[in-house]
Amino acid sequence: MARCRPAAATSMGWLVFQLGLFLLPSSALLAGLLLLTALVLGSCQRQQPFWRDPWNWPLLIAALLMLFGCFPAYSGGHAWVGLGNWLPFFWAFWGFQPYLVSDEARRRCALWLVAGTLPVVITGLGQLWWGWQGPWQLFGGLIVWFMASGGEPTGRLSGLFDYANIAGAWLAMVWPFCLAALLQPALSRFQRSVALGVAIAVVAALVLTDSRNAWGGLMLAIPFVFGPARWPWLLPLMVLALLPVTLAALPGSPSGLQQWARTFVPEGIWARLNDMRYFQDRELMSTRMSQWGVALQFIDSRPWLGWGAAAFSVLYPLRTGQWHGHAHNLPLELAVSHGIPVALLVVGTVLALLITVLRRGVLTGGVLISRGLSSTVFDRAWWTASLILVVMHATDMPFFDSRLNIAGWILLAGLRCIILPQQALQHARLGLDNDVG
Repeated sequence: MARCRPAAATSMGWLVFQLGLFLLPSSALLAGLLLLTALVLGSCQRQQPFWRDPWNWPLLIAALLMLFGCFPAYSGGHAWVGLGNWLPFFWAFWGFQPYLVSDEARRRCALWLVAGTLPVVITGLGQLWWGWQGPWQLFGGLIVWFMASGGEPTGRLSGLFDYANIAGAWLAMVWPFCLAALLQPALSRFQRSVALGVAIAVVAALVLTDSRNAWGGLMLAIPFVFGPARWPWLLPLMVLALLPVTLAALPGSPSGLQQWARTFVPEGIWARLNDMRYFQDRELMSTRMSQWGVALQFIDSRPWLGWGAAAFSVLYPLRTGQWHGHAHNLPLELAVSHGIPVALLVVGTVLALLITVLRRGVLTGGVLISRGLSSTVFDRAWWTASLILVVMHATDMPFFDSRLNIAGWILLAGLRCIILPQQALQHARLGLDNDVG
């Protein structure tokens, strides 16, 4: 583990950070304790304080607005508790950067996330195929896995997560790293066989979550991780592969072509994508469009400081008679809870990071080409995993699962490290060379 340690990270911090990543999908408690330790160690003796990095300024302003907005919040004490979903992670965005400053460190951290996902895959397949069910306890109840036989909902893989959509979000986030591990050069035949086996297992588990967001993330990752150099042959191949799926699922397709396509595409896939019966059976107030429309009304009523964290779950039943815990859209949820300025600051920072890293050449090699193909593949995968989580938060809120929230901010910290000034990268590489030596 020490060989890949960036110079800015202490030996203890680097060790507990990696262990925390490995345990993250299995135990939020153990991983949280380890990563909190790493965060404290990563925040000590920093050459640049928090407020000196301009990327932290929007988050600092957002934090102050969130705190100020808690006083008149409609949701009362929930507003203060809800700050736990944000303020510690603004700190984590800065405090985790010493562990991610080098490309080799990011590669190693990505592989730890993949390794830690194997229990999710194994338990998920076990609950579907062999009827495994919890609760399972380890270390005298310190870790408790609640698993439903047949998945949650029934028939959909959820593994160590509470719900199939959350498991799908995690697997979709990890999938780019599986693909990068498979594509990296200089692997032995045995290593590539292991990488292929893990990738196949993750894809199988992801498909079995029956999550359309996860399926979208599966396809979205492929062209970005492979890189634009392969798009001339890859994109036409993907279009041809997806054409039968589109014809089988798309309402209004010519009946003859649709029947032909449905002979090749499994019914579980095209029926889930089509799913017209699902929408017809739902009441209007339960649909995403209705939730977003009502959220916009709440925002219009309190645009500046919002209603307070968790206010949507209180206000929505009063307005519609239906209960929903959140708005199923992160910008809207932020604006309802904390106001439009906070939503713009937080969402704008995330989007600016994605765009800035993209403009620096992360997909094409660009300034990263000197680091070698292996690192470029994993940096593409890092950017892609971040993009997948961002896209998912347009229609769902997986960040309310603490494990995905932690992983998401670690990904954002890694994006910040990719665009660090060159002298910081050289400092990290010098530390790496010293460790190897």
